[in-house]
Amino acid sequence: MSEHKTIDMAAIQMLDRAKEIGFLTTFDRAKAQEPRCTFGNTGICCRICLQGPCRILPKKPGGNKGICGAADYTIVARNTVRYIAGGAAAHSDHGREIAEVLLSVAEGRVHDYKVTDADKLVKVAKKIGIETEGREVMAICKDVATAALAEFGRVDETKELTWINAYTNEERLNIWRKTAIMPSGINLSLAKLLHQTHIGVDSDPVNIIFGGLKAALCDIDGQHLATDLSDILFGTGVPVVTEANLGAIKEDKVNIALHGHNPLLSQMVVKAAKELQDEAKAAGATGINLVGICCTGNEVLTREGVAIATNFATQELAIMTGAMDAMVVDVQCIMPTLRSAAECFHTKIVTTMPIMKIPGSYHFAFDEHHAVDSAKEIIRLAIDAYKNRDKAKVCIPNIRNKVVAGFTLEAMYNIFAKVNPENPIRVIVDAIEAGEIKGVAALIGCNNLKGTHDHNHTTIAKELAKNDVLLIATGCSAQAHALAGMMNGDAVKEYAGEGLKKFYARLNAVAGLTEELPLMFHMGSCVDNSRCQDLATALATEMGVDYAQVPYVVSAPEAMSEKAVAIGSWNVAYGNPTHVGVIAPTVGSQLVNDVVTKIAEDVFGGFFFWETDPVKASERMVEILEERNWKNAMRKKANDAKEAN
Repeated sequence: MSEHKTIDMAAIQMLDRAKEIGFLTTFDRAKAQEPRCTFGNTGICCRICLQGPCRILPKKPGGNKGICGAADYTIVARNTVRYIAGGAAAHSDHGREIAEVLLSVAEGRVHDYKVTDADKLVKVAKKIGIETEGREVMAICKDVATAALAEFGRVDETKELTWINAYTNEERLNIWRKTAIMPSGINLSLAKLLHQTHIGVDSDPVNIIFGGLKAALCDIDGQHLATDLSDILFGTGVPVVTEANLGAIKEDKVNIALHGHNPLLSQMVVKAAKELQDEAKAAGATGINLVGICCTGNEVLTREGVAIATNFATQELAIMTGAMDAMVVDVQCIMPTLRSAAECFHTKIVTTMPIMKIPGSYHFAFDEHHAVDSAKEIIRLAIDAYKNRDKAKVCIPNIRNKVVAGFTLEAMYNIFAKVNPENPIRVIVDAIEAGEIKGVAALIGCNNLKGTHDHNHTTIAKELAKNDVLLIATGCSAQAHALAGMMNGDAVKEYAGEGLKKFYARLNAVAGLTEELPLMFHMGSCVDNSRCQDLATALATEMGVDYAQVPYVVSAPEAMSEKAVAIGSWNVAYGNPTHVGVIAPTVGSQLVNDVVTKIAEDVFGGFFFWETDPVKASERMVEILEERNWKNAMRKKANDAKEAN
């Protein structure tokens, strides 16, 4: 393994370059943080009030509780659910911004945006109970946008969140109602959770965790409406062929990186770039080249085929190529040190959102009323930067891999329908019941430099694939596989087991695509984990079982952010076994750790398990899938025998 703690050869080249010029990257900063504080690492450090920070010393009289008297289980539970609140706030605020723009479109107040996918609009409207028959598109659009915005400000606790209510099976909804975690309003749930975890309020760890799960369900609600409304505005992705890794940066072009998580501006940059190619050529370039980083990159990859440059942990290294003329950022997972890296080169860092600024960067305030104009200004800034590029500093690794992506659930169903036109989801169910594949694994999440960058992601994918597990992927996990050359048909030949190969061969024979299907279906950004859960819902419905019986597992091999904690928590609430590849800050309390890894299964059917070894984690996931399949087979056998009698 490289001394740089990454498996990405292009990243290794750029890390060597960073060392040469004396720039300290996130890899250096991660190393400098070692050894990490044991109290913080295990979750038993409390900074909620100003009397602290308090840390738990179990064997020290008086030190075994915080100053206020909070025990380890209270502190760990509070810290954990506050992660959930932060993650749910990030995802749902993203969704709210999309909803506001969609409402502006419906009311004719903006001209740079439009309804691109009217079919998706009608589909969503019907799903959430809005009348569509005989109505104009903009009238439906207004009602859908209004319903989405109502999710945030609702204070009537007798009403339930619309999106998760519409997209979740009734049996699961009833479990949430019985456990009092079914939310009514996103803002209300988050505010109550922060109140609940204030000093001197709730000290019951189970009650606190249930409050956290309510916030986690707000997270999936915000994600789902963000995905739906983005599809309506910008189009629902279809399979595309592109490339990934730093070699996607082109020496002869004006290079602009789109980085962050919100597609509102990045989609406009894609649009404007098509119009300004001649201006780039007049500056001496052969055109404009857009590349993506993190989930904004996944958004424009899914809908526009924009190449992926890199993912979270290696974002600084795109600048180290010396050929990045501008990096346009919106919100979430953006390192403040991008500006410091840019000082070594000619790169312009452009922030675009009012809640996200970096000292010393350029700021173009996002304005949906003049979105294309703002995008053009940004592109022209990049063109001017290109003129000042020092060609002697350009060093682009000649590493890039073919990527076949754009697999929204609709795109997957279109392929499955070539096999089973009447019931597309049956294609997966038939393969599971025939023993061809063991089930489905959702590979999600971030990068975390407590381990080796992208190693856990790719190792788990290889191990599961050889065991005939169908893979879907989102976020930086999906990008890890793309960077490593695992998101194309060649990877199926190299890594898939015989059963999975047969499954893909059957699909490839009818798919009608110009490229063979990849080893895993790239389903989009981290908010698009809602697409993954919709697939699990469809499997549960078709198999006639509860979510907790579906052969479906989730893995976050390098979980890092608050959003990851929120995503993992709602997966558990849905009944999904959820692997996390870092030791979570719950182990400081045996009680809390047992609740989330053991007792949760008794209540919801889903549970967390921590495993840093990717091979062992894969073995556990395969065992879970096999156990669920065996139990389903036994139930079916018993039901058949009962009917025969």
